[in-house]
Amino acid sequence: MKKLFLKQSLLYTLFFALLLTSCKKDSEKINDQNQTGSSQTISQEEKSDSLEAKAEEKESIPPAIQENGFYNAFAIPKDKKQRDSLYAIFSKKYTERERYAILALNRLDSKSKWNSDTLVVPVKIDTTLMAYSPFPMQLDVLSEVKKFVVFSYPIQAYAVYSNGTLVKWGPTSMGKKAAQTTRGLMFANWKKKLAISTVKSEWKLPYNFNIHNTHGIGWHQYDLPGYPASHSCLRLLMKDAMWLYNYADTWILNPGGATKKANGTPVLVFGDYPWGKRKPWRNLLNDPNANNISVEEMTNLIQPHVDKMVAEQTNREKVADSIQSAKAMEAKTPIEEPESAN
Repeated sequence: MKKLFLKQSLLYTLFFALLLTSCKKDSEKINDQNQTGSSQTISQEEKSDSLEAKAEEKESIPPAIQENGFYNAFAIPKDKKQRDSLYAIFSKKYTERERYAILALNRLDSKSKWNSDTLVVPVKIDTTLMAYSPFPMQLDVLSEVKKFVVFSYPIQAYAVYSNGTLVKWGPTSMGKKAAQTTRGLMFANWKKKLAISTVKSEWKLPYNFNIHNTHGIGWHQYDLPGYPASHSCLRLLMKDAMWLYNYADTWILNPGGATKKANGTPVLVFGDYPWGKRKPWRNLLNDPNANNISVEEMTNLIQPHVDKMVAEQTNREKVADSIQSAKAMEAKTPIEEPESAN
């Protein structure tokens, strides 16, 4: 009887042990499931937070065009793919003539269109550029000067006046810091449709017009990278170089070409570029008149040279008239043939 009782007790003990083990496993399984579910919930929440963060980040990225008033900033990313994508938008939004004008305002040509991290873009595009002229529209001090060309180093721009009226202006790239363009009053000398640079023979200079013969300085077409980059010459866009090539008058030389008889169109180069500082045309984003040169400033620059310019102009007209008269007389004079011997 005692043995039977012990056997039953042992069986009950084993049964309860098995039951406890089973309960423990079930409990662990339930806990694991709860933890897995909780982990999945946390993961989903984190994913949701991440998506929201990305959405916020995307919304915080500035637009390509940042509106500032009269001029807008067209931001250009560094990444090439993004730049190409942005250029597609740029090309779709603006016509070819409008793009040309925008680049010109930023002292760039089409070759150097992305040589900047920001483009200054007018709200209203004037493809003649005259609406954005930093030069005065009228200068009475030049009323007696028939043709006058001026280059501003500070804003890297040129202007053309006819009897004091502004007829054209545009961008330029003048001498870099180590090879700056000579300042002061000069006169147009000789011109050549395709000149070869004296610095490097590989450099071809279309529509070159010399203004300083001994220094070899002239204006011509060449790359406009958005800052002063030349070896003392005055770089222009192709259209501007062609226009000025046909506009300005050359010098007149004495027979044989050794000496000068008359000067050509007067050219004034003035001012200093803000080396190492913000590009002046970027200031238009804050103030649309930031680059404007006042009538008073221009008058003070030009006034000391007026008498010389008028005197040279008068002399050239006299020389030119004299040459024309001589040619006319020559054309009218019959050529006498020598009498033939009988």
